[in-house]
Formats: sequence, structure tokens, C-alpha cells
Amino acid sequence: FGLLYERRYPLIRGYLRRRIGAQPDLVLDLVAETFTRALERRRQFDPKRGSATGWLLGIARHLLLDAARCGRVADESRRRLGMERVLIDDAQLEAIERESQSELAQLLQALPDEQRQAVEIRVLGEEPYAAMATRIGCSEQVVRKRVSRGLATLRRSMEESS
Repeated sequence: FGLLYERRYPLIRGYLRRRIGAQPDLVLDLVAETFTRALERRRQFDPKRGSATGWLLGIARHLLLDAARCGRVADESRRRLGMERVLIDDAQLEAIERESQSELAQLLQALPDEQRQAVEIRVLGEEPYAAMATRIGCSEQVVRKRVSRGLATLRRSMEESS
């Protein structure tokens, strides 16, 4: 699980940051609860249903929606596992914010333009494939292929940097 955390932490943090904006403390709370929930429910993960990255992104998305609905970040998993809340000062938050922006931006910038655009619209913007195809001006099949290739390239890049 530690290896999964090390490899996917930048992606989950970047995903949540793009969705939330300039609220690094909220991003960190959601990232922490995402991985805590994944640790708590690790036996429920089924690789036949998708990748660990997709599973983590799904957990992060659900936690984000719950936080928006309830006005706070759920921390039940952290409390059940007896984990302490990590307190971070403003200087640490600023450093993390700079780091997360550059990591995700670097990975995305390394992609060919068409793949980067497709990944940003589909994964970060959660736009349906049909709407993307209309917006970009190509077939849905082409859009799906661009997203697939972009994510595969990102995955390889992340694995090589770990």
C-alpha cells in the first residue's frame, strides 16, 4: 500500500487541486482521507473492475462530492483506524501547493497536445465523451483513444519517476 501511496499521491493531489482550486488545506484533508479510506477498504479493491488509479480517483471524487454537500471533509476512516490528523502550517501549505502544481503540470505538458487536451477535459473536467467529441470536432472513438493513450503515457511517466 505504501508503494501505491508514493506513486499515486501526486496524481490524487493534482486531481483534487484542479477540482477545488486554491485551498491547499482542503486538498490535503481530502487526499489524506482518500488514502485512509483506500487503506481501510483495500480488500474491496478488484483489479478486474479497473486500475488502482481509477479506484483511488473514484474514492477522491466521492469524498469531494460529500465534502461539498456536507460542508466538511469526512474523516471517519481516519478516526476508525486511530490515525492522528496531520497539522500543517502556512509555509508548508505554500510549498505543497507549488510542488503539486509543478508535478501535474510537468506530467501533462509532456503529453502531445491532443492527448493532454483530452485528458484534461475528460479526467480533470469530467466531461462525457460525446460532448468532448462535439467540442473538439472529431469522433467519440478518436476522443476515447486520445484519453486512453494520454493516461497510459501518464501512468508510464509516473512509474518511471517512482
